[in-house]
Amino acid sequence: MLNLTTRLCWKFLKKDGYVAIWQKPSDNSCYLNRQAKTKPPLCDPSDDPDNIWYVNLKACISPLPENGYGANLTKWPARLQTSPDRLQSIKLDAFKSRKELFKAESKYWNEIIAYYARCLHWKTMRLRNVMDMRAGFGGCEPFDTYPRTYDLLHASNLLSVEKKRCNVSSIMLEMDRILRPGGVVYIDDALSIMDELVKIAKAIGWRAALRETIEGPHTSYRVLVCNKGLPPG
Repeated sequence: MLNLTTRLCWKFLKKDGYVAIWQKPSDNSCYLNRQAKTKPPLCDPSDDPDNIWYVNLKACISPLPENGYGANLTKWPARLQTSPDRLQSIKLDAFKSRKELFKAESKYWNEIIAYYARCLHWKTMRLRNVMDMRAGFGGCEPFDTYPRTYDLLHASNLLSVEKKRCNVSSIMLEMDRILRPGGVVYIDDALSIMDELVKIAKAIGWRAALRETIEGPHTSYRVLVCNKGLPPG
């Protein structure tokens, strides 16, 4: 393991029992100073590190940006609230500033999380592994994780979008597979699909209840709150 992490230029920080922590480098100096023919090699300059969907994996290291977008990162914890420069390199069909979109998205999610924490009593829940399922990324394929991994799954506008190309029942069954007994699912989606989702949820064995969104009762969206029961005994 130490041989591999050394070749990857990871810095060993600490070991406590069976847990060890390494840190990835923040620049390319270590990569460039490795001996010739060290494996894994650096990726070819023509490789696009952002091209990650449905491409074959390569045993190579993508160099870190030397300048331009992605080279200068804001320090923690300010990075959590700062629009990254690299965001400017992403192609979007929008005329608004990407920084404005980042701020608007952050504000939206802060309000959503505050609503959930207040109305759905998150502070009383023991949450360890949480996943937000983003629409347009995956969907129809099984998720590459172990069964019973997550305490909470959140899906915002996912199922009404993926319904056009996927079987919604299959998606919810996959959600059930990766959800721990006693886990919770929040589905924020169009009111028009909720009757179907409630039927599927109850067929799976979840306890399901519809709630209003943060916008109130007059919107065309609802939040479906589902609980996966504990096994008998």
